[in-house]
Amino acid sequence: MSGRLKITLVKSMIGRPDKHRRILRGMGLTKLNKTVVLENTPPVRGMIHAVSHMVKAEEMLDETT
Repeated sequence: MSGRLKITLVKSMIGRPDKHRRILRGMGLTKLNKTVVLENTPPVRGMIHAVSHMVKAEEMLDETT
């Protein structure tokens, strides 16, 4: 896997389990509609899978080609 992912928090952390909150904070998502760009690695994919109902993830195209 290569490339980067653009991840946006689309649902609030209010009322969510502490584990979900820790995952989101670990990705750098602290506020609603905040977007971060992370490397496309298996650990990041796992974090996205755990909170997939709260985030929107998009692959970013490399502009070097």
